[in-house]
Amino acid sequence: MQSLLERIKAGTLWDFHGGIHPPENKDQSSLTPVVDAGLPPQLIIPVRQHAGPAGDLLVRVGDKVKKGQPLTRHDKGRFVPVHASTSGTITAIGHHTVAHPSGLDDLCITLTPDGEDAWGERQGRSDYWNLERGELLERIQQAGIAGLGGAVFPTHSKLDGRGQLTEILIVNGLECEPYITTDDRLMQEYADEIMDGIRVLKHLLKPKLTLIGVEDNKPAAIGELTRHATDEDVLVKTVPTKYPSGGAKQTIELLTGRQVPKGGRAVDMGIMVLNVATVFAIKRAIIDGEPLISRIVTLTGDAFKKPGNAWVLLGTPVRWLLQRFELQPEADQRVIMGGPMMGFTLPHAMVPVVKATNCLLSPTRAELPPPGPEQACIRCSACADACPANLLPQELYWYSRAKEYDKAEGLNLFDCIECGACAWVCPSEIPLVQYYKIAKDDIREARAEAEKAERAKQRFEAKQARFEREKAAREARHAEAAAQRRQAMTAAGGEDPVAAALARIKAKQDAAPVGASELAPDNSAMIAAREARKQEAIARRAAKAAASEPGSAQADAPAADGQDAKKAAIAAALARAKAKKAAQEPGEAVVADSPAAAPQSDPIADADPKKAAIAAAIARAKAKKAASTQGDEAAADTPAAAPQPDTADADPKKAAIAAAIARAKAKKAAQAQGDAAVTEGEEAAVAAPAAAPQPDSAGDADPKKAAIAAAIARAKAKKAAQAHGDAAVTEGEEATVAAPAAAPQPDSAADADPKKAAIAAAIARAKAKKAAQAQGEEATAKPEVTTVAAPTADASQPAADADPKKAAIAAAVARAKARKLAAEAAAQASPSSSTDKSH
Repeated sequence: MQSLLERIKAGTLWDFHGGIHPPENKDQSSLTPVVDAGLPPQLIIPVRQHAGPAGDLLVRVGDKVKKGQPLTRHDKGRFVPVHASTSGTITAIGHHTVAHPSGLDDLCITLTPDGEDAWGERQGRSDYWNLERGELLERIQQAGIAGLGGAVFPTHSKLDGRGQLTEILIVNGLECEPYITTDDRLMQEYADEIMDGIRVLKHLLKPKLTLIGVEDNKPAAIGELTRHATDEDVLVKTVPTKYPSGGAKQTIELLTGRQVPKGGRAVDMGIMVLNVATVFAIKRAIIDGEPLISRIVTLTGDAFKKPGNAWVLLGTPVRWLLQRFELQPEADQRVIMGGPMMGFTLPHAMVPVVKATNCLLSPTRAELPPPGPEQACIRCSACADACPANLLPQELYWYSRAKEYDKAEGLNLFDCIECGACAWVCPSEIPLVQYYKIAKDDIREARAEAEKAERAKQRFEAKQARFEREKAAREARHAEAAAQRRQAMTAAGGEDPVAAALARIKAKQDAAPVGASELAPDNSAMIAAREARKQEAIARRAAKAAASEPGSAQADAPAADGQDAKKAAIAAALARAKAKKAAQEPGEAVVADSPAAAPQSDPIADADPKKAAIAAAIARAKAKKAASTQGDEAAADTPAAAPQPDTADADPKKAAIAAAIARAKAKKAAQAQGDAAVTEGEEAAVAAPAAAPQPDSAGDADPKKAAIAAAIARAKAKKAAQAHGDAAVTEGEEATVAAPAAAPQPDSAADADPKKAAIAAAIARAKAKKAAQAQGEEATAKPEVTTVAAPTADASQPAADADPKKAAIAAAVARAKARKLAAEAAAQASPSSSTDKSH
């Protein structure tokens, strides 16, 4: 460092990469002295005019304020207050458009001056050398001083330097931006006060060397500073004019030959750089006790009738200033805040002057033409040659435009000082700096969101850790309390309750298989039902054998026609009740030869009407067998069963089965009292009830075959009736005998409809009547069997036929034929009957 200081004192200068030489246009405003702009009728003071957060408001609407009175509160950190630019009244507090490239609104305080311009309390210290470092920094902060070179970084934070020692203090008076002459006029007119500010900073920072840098296009300012810079450690350094030599990094390289590392800060190198206007504001704050409430602003451009520099109060509306300096606007007149290289066009003229406002440029269209349309990059590398930060502007442009911000950051995007030199030399007129600004804003926003998410994640993880700790503490407390309870119960009862509970659970699990066997289903009813079916099969075979013996059958009396249907239903219900009782008592033997045991069935069979019909047929067969052997005793037993009550009278299917059983029992009584031998046809008719209910699997499976069989039977019956004119058996007796065979026919379709069952019964009776007319006492067995079989087939026909309409038509035809045959039989039976009676 010592050798560097010696080289600097010896007058050595360095240079930086790139740079341009645009038209300066400084003479328009630098040749006239600084004037006072005056007091506007209204001041609009934004509460945030620096690079940092705004302070809390100290005033309300209607408050009276003095000149220099703070309007916002300052605190530790990068808070910088704002002050009343003059005395007056606070008339409004709200959002207003501020001087920013975005043109957005911000919170502003509207102050209406009272015209007195009365100062508030001022506490200047000309003996600043008696103040401590901390007190000096606090006074600078209270005065609201921020960097007036354009960055508006809080000066007290910058001077604090994070504890770093300052080797070289550089006062930047280069002012390289075209048109702007504020620093030039300030150095020309206030060089003595600038030197007082440098002395305050020397006391605060204690640098080894102080350099004042000025471009060689400001000879008057160089002369004034050299005349007042009497301190040995203060040097005025004149540098060649080149844009952007006024940038902090470029100024350091010009005066010291050292480069600030990428991503680094000058303060880390022991170098402090302050703008000359900032040094002047520090002198006013420390020695005079005046806060920063005004600054010099350059008003220039060919559209101004009186260009120049003026002291302007902060908060002064731009429109009022333009009128004050006689702006002669043209169509679509532009007003640029700042210079042509780094400034921005205002959205409208009703924006206030702020601490960063150093120039208001109003050029004519001929003076500063607007940029042309953007064209494609031709990769000429002129931008890279002009870049003072030694970057690659063309690649930064491609990555910024494609929003590949990670690659742009890899090329040191944030080292760009946004000087605009690249855009100035670009032949394609690409607004490169605008792309870089947008990329930087997007990256900052993404980082802010990432930091916010990280903070939220840390809060969530801390919350979860707290929950886990609380949960572990609760579980520990519960475990301790449970252990204490177990100890107390063990001491009281002599047994661990937890161990006892586990033992009970284990015992219950061991006993579970034994208990499960008790829950097995009871199959005794099924066993009884199978045994009953065996006995029924034995009885059926016995009935067939009895039917084959000659002379064993007796004539059936017509008493069944007079049976009451209700009594028949009662008898059927009695049979079902006995079957259920037998199923519930599997230990008892099933009686095979009893007439009442025949219709027994299990509960499953009760639900099937076909099985019920089969059981009824078996009962009739057994009844016939008992009648042939027992005689009068069977007839005596029959009335005893009849009056048994049954609640199932509402079921017509069951009633039909019960009626068949009743007719069989009545037939047994008639056999006990019979007079003469029964003909072979009568015996076959009696045997028919046993055979008729048996289901025909083939007929059930194919309804067409069943219908064909029924038609053949009807044809044979008709043929027999025509061949045999004389009949020995009366019409009433034969109809009565045929009825039991027709009634209990099993039919799934008829079971569902009682009307179909009645039709089938009528058809069977009609066919039986025809058979009786065709046969006499000496008729052969074959036609009679056919006659009985025909009703059986016809009776099963409704079950097989899928269409109930066809069954109804067939029944009507059968009834008509039956009526015709009955009339013929009656006419023939009358003389035959009288002849038999005479004998």
